[in-house]
Amino acid sequence: MSKYKLFLLRHGEGAWNKENRFCSWVDQKLSEAGVVEAQECGRLLKEQGYKFDRVFTSLLSRSVQTAWLVLGAMGQEWVPVTKSWRLNERHYGALIGLNRAEMALNHGEEQVKLWRRSYDITPPPIDESHPYFAEIYNDRRYDTCDVPKEQLPRSESLKEVLDRLLPYWNEVIVPEIKSGCTVLISAHGNSCRALLKHLENVSEKDIVSVTLPTGIPVLLELDEDLKPVKPRQLLGDQEKIQAAIKKVEDQGKVKA
Repeated sequence: MSKYKLFLLRHGEGAWNKENRFCSWVDQKLSEAGVVEAQECGRLLKEQGYKFDRVFTSLLSRSVQTAWLVLGAMGQEWVPVTKSWRLNERHYGALIGLNRAEMALNHGEEQVKLWRRSYDITPPPIDESHPYFAEIYNDRRYDTCDVPKEQLPRSESLKEVLDRLLPYWNEVIVPEIKSGCTVLISAHGNSCRALLKHLENVSEKDIVSVTLPTGIPVLLELDEDLKPVKPRQLLGDQEKIQAAIKKVEDQGKVKA
């Protein structure tokens, strides 16, 4: 029997989502379409009668902005929002800023799929010669982290995302859920996928095919041990959701 409800949300479309580039830890705002996605998500959740007690986001603007827009559309702007780098998108290292379709042309679709979707393959690390290195590591938001800046990742596999996310999940988010709070996690495709792998015990092989489109809320109904009592539900128009999933899956393919 369901005791708790947890909502996961991949932020609305960002400018680099639209351009099909690896955004990762580069701080991008939502695109115009992403703003609409977040607002529509909030309206849907309001229509379905959901109310949040706590919201958690990453330190990246597109995650925070999505949470604000969702809460605004729900008339729940007062709900506390807590931010942590541990919910950040996966760090794509040297791939940051590159176009996925162009990379598929140069390296092959299978290699790009491994970099994007595999569980334990880490892309080449970012170094100081990278055009976005200084923008990321000189950003003062990372002075607020619970680890020194020099210990922040330079590249991550999905497994490493889960490794840095789990302490925050267990120590900060779980107590809120178990106290009876309905929680929204407004984060990123890979931080949400990592958490789904943990909660649903998805295999390393099967996590490759788990795709979350932007702006679509995912409902997890959990028992008292935070184990799912039914399959995850992607809320909204199912035809549109399937089309959005296919769009994400096609991002790493060579353009015809």
